[in-house]
Amino acid sequence: MSVAHLPGMRDDLRDRISPEEWETRLELARCYHLMARYRMTDLTATHVSMRVPGEEEHYLLNDARLLFQETTASSLIKFDLDGKVVDGSEGPMNPAGFAIHSVVHRARPDALCVMHTHTRAGCALGALDVELKMINQINLIFHERIAYNDYGFVEQVSDCDGFAEDLGDKPAMIMRNHGLLTCGRTIGEAFILMFYLDKACEIQLDAMAVGTPLLEPQQEVIAKAAEGWWNWDGDAPFGQRNWEALVRELDRDGRDYAR
Repeated sequence: MSVAHLPGMRDDLRDRISPEEWETRLELARCYHLMARYRMTDLTATHVSMRVPGEEEHYLLNDARLLFQETTASSLIKFDLDGKVVDGSEGPMNPAGFAIHSVVHRARPDALCVMHTHTRAGCALGALDVELKMINQINLIFHERIAYNDYGFVEQVSDCDGFAEDLGDKPAMIMRNHGLLTCGRTIGEAFILMFYLDKACEIQLDAMAVGTPLLEPQQEVIAKAAEGWWNWDGDAPFGQRNWEALVRELDRDGRDYAR
């Protein structure tokens, strides 16, 4: 896919920033393109952020004027934790994007990447008075690693009271009547967790639709399987091998995000 010169793109940016920041921008732009490919989009709404290497008070977020498949490395906007644009477009900002990501980045130094979606399955499960059930081995990834947050219309940081407390130290959260959120030590980890969280929601909705009781394994089996999932990539972040494979696929298809 060829990307034209769109709002927010800056041809001179790469020469003005560190190589580490440019690589992070490339990785985050890849994530946006993969979100579009796997239908984790809501037009220009929702967002994924990443801390800037060596600049702990700054993070990168998408330009709210662009579709995810239009996002490029240079169009990403650098914010500080107070919502001020440090480097990037002066175009319209997604206020919910700043509010949610700022709160999580402040509260969770380990959450280098924060991803938020409005997927169909995530929104549907979040609309039901249920929690995620351990009914499939994919769901078991989130055994004792899923949080819940009651709905509030998010436009300002003040609208996020209790948000970080609800998330706690968990890598994933179902935002009731809203959507899903994942945190990662890397962009790939946050993406793969979101991929599986959305799939876990879909599996549960399909199973519930049958109308018969849901079957869960014994607790000791659930715990063992969950740890197996989290040890699958050894010392690497969760899902690292899957992320690398997805990036190869993206590049084979010629996605033009490196601008």
